[in-house]
Amino acid sequence: MDWIVDNMPIISVVIGVALLLYLNMRLKLNSFIALLISAIFVGILNGMRLTEVLETIKAGFGSTLGSLALIIGFGAILGKLMVDSGAAQRIATTLLEKFGVKKVEWALIIIGAVFGISVFYEVAFMILAPLVISIAIEAKVPYLRLGITMVAATTLAHSIFPPQAGPTALVEAYGADMGMVYILGIVVFIPAVIAAGIILPRLLKNLDHDVPELMEKPKEFTDEEMPRFGISLLIPLIPAIMITAATIMNLFIEEGTGLHQIVNFLGSAEVSLLIAVLIGIYVFGLRVGRNMSQVMDTFGDALKGIALIIFIVGAGGAFKEIILEAGVGDYIANMMQNTSVSPLIMAWFITALIRIATGQGVVSAITAAGIVGPLIETFDVSPVLMVLATAVGSNTITHVNDASFWLFKEYFGLTIKDTFKTWGLLLLTTSVVGLGVVLILDLFM
Repeated sequence: MDWIVDNMPIISVVIGVALLLYLNMRLKLNSFIALLISAIFVGILNGMRLTEVLETIKAGFGSTLGSLALIIGFGAILGKLMVDSGAAQRIATTLLEKFGVKKVEWALIIIGAVFGISVFYEVAFMILAPLVISIAIEAKVPYLRLGITMVAATTLAHSIFPPQAGPTALVEAYGADMGMVYILGIVVFIPAVIAAGIILPRLLKNLDHDVPELMEKPKEFTDEEMPRFGISLLIPLIPAIMITAATIMNLFIEEGTGLHQIVNFLGSAEVSLLIAVLIGIYVFGLRVGRNMSQVMDTFGDALKGIALIIFIVGAGGAFKEIILEAGVGDYIANMMQNTSVSPLIMAWFITALIRIATGQGVVSAITAAGIVGPLIETFDVSPVLMVLATAVGSNTITHVNDASFWLFKEYFGLTIKDTFKTWGLLLLTTSVVGLGVVLILDLFM
């Protein structure tokens, strides 16, 4: 009995996830309701008061949507504007002409990496998902094949390269050189993304799914109807440019000044996306001959298509908050603290376990850094490699407690099984291959 009590945090999560999968897969209950029921169940198992369970769910739901709802909404609108104006088709056609069907994955890797470094993952996904499907339609290949390539590049770049929050915090925690993190990060990124984004899709079977209704291409545009390639690519990159510019400017301006506030206001994901949408209204709407009423119809269609996605993402945040409140992350950290494993492997393993348990990449990375950071001097290991080992650990396979899992699942219209086979497997591949490259680098450093 004492053993059960001592291990209840991890036991409750296992039971809660099993319940969620049963409700969703066997009873066909909507993911939104299934997530909330499972969250309540896990909270009760951990001895939380009923009112505490309710407050925790509301806090998790609200905090998740507070940071993601605007991003998802604006991203969906911008993506729909690109689709309805022919901008997505223009980019798809141009990339196919330049790279060809057989090499278009390399273009997606480059674009995915740029977006992954520059903007929040959700922003990148919501902008690139329509592009991926447009390219797949043009190339006459399953959209999931290209979707895996794009997501592999975007998630891995997001996890290992500053100025994203996770890797930036790790650089500070380990005292690593940021320039070397970029240089060696590229060495880790290339083989990992090739394995997950190029090789893996060719090995997977049954990737041929119907195009999600939200992303059905409305018409075939003529060359004259479509915006030019440069402007079609520039507008969705506006958030990346503004956010990156704000990050660079913050290095040279004093915190708390009026200029600092303006720069960080304009360089926020929400405001930069709003600006991109406003420019998109003109360039992808009014400028190509559509009136404001027609443009607003695009707004409505985009938001209607993602309404359920937003609620499901919020419920995933509630489930995550219950798990965090149950102390699962602390439980795993304490369990691993007294082992004698190499700090590189320990950093990756602890980060991966906490990411799997909580669905939070940044939290898992920082928690692991706090545990293994003091071991850097003891084992004489490179701080840069510790950053990269922890970062790829935070990019490992995730499941139903991760908002990005549900975003991928619902946006592409997949079952949970197919989401594990695609989203889960591609993340696991980038993580394991990335760790392997880090361990090889450790032999020479």
